[in-house]
Amino acid sequence: MPFSLLPISEIMDFKIIIGEPEIEGFQKDLGAKTWPVFMQHDAIVNKYWPFLYTRFLNFQFALFENDEIAGIGNALPLNWQKSFTELPDAGMDWAMEKANLDFQESIKPNLLVGLQILVNKKYQGQGVSYEMLEIMKGIAKSNGIDTVALPVRPTLKCNYPLIPMDEYINWKNKDGLPFDPWIRVHMKAGGKFAGICNCSMDISAAVSDWGKWSGLIFHGSGNYIIDKALVPVVVDTEMETGRYLEPNVWITHTI
Repeated sequence: MPFSLLPISEIMDFKIIIGEPEIEGFQKDLGAKTWPVFMQHDAIVNKYWPFLYTRFLNFQFALFENDEIAGIGNALPLNWQKSFTELPDAGMDWAMEKANLDFQESIKPNLLVGLQILVNKKYQGQGVSYEMLEIMKGIAKSNGIDTVALPVRPTLKCNYPLIPMDEYINWKNKDGLPFDPWIRVHMKAGGKFAGICNCSMDISAAVSDWGKWSGLIFHGSGNYIIDKALVPVVVDTEMETGRYLEPNVWITHTI
């Protein structure tokens, strides 16, 4: 697929914007329509997210058809010296913090971590996610980085919150391919499993907040299934807190 680092370049009928400040606004709008409310309350992600559009602006991109947003991609570079099978259990939270610490210490990056690829609902099922992955790989290559790692959030795992992630990722469809459509995209695009990051996002909040976000009433401590959550939320009514540790799947792409 052709790739250009011009601010605006053409791919098929789409237009790519890379490293432009206005991407932040498009990302906020599409993210608000895509993610459940509780996903917007990870303290580490919220602390470092604004730096994507200052320190790491050249790694953010958007895909348009005419004037309509088709997708958003967010990534950041960091340095990783160990095997990819040893990528940290903290996943997304780790990557956000590590990249910013490396930046502050002027450590040269050798790995691009893809934080998210959001596809407008109108464009889902049309191969846009493959295009977005290729753009992300192209950005890595243009910055002298030959590997992209993503803490992938499996699309349908929220329908099976009681199934362990290491079991879920081994499910196959009738064609022998991964059951989960987002994992399937990565595998078809040449991705490789590098491990499970069981604590990719750590979202802790008051029980009252979880009630607002979920519409549930928590009568006692225990594990509660929340809509769109990949695993149950652990609620402690005595401490008046609820904690959600989201598991993701590390998938790597070599360029």
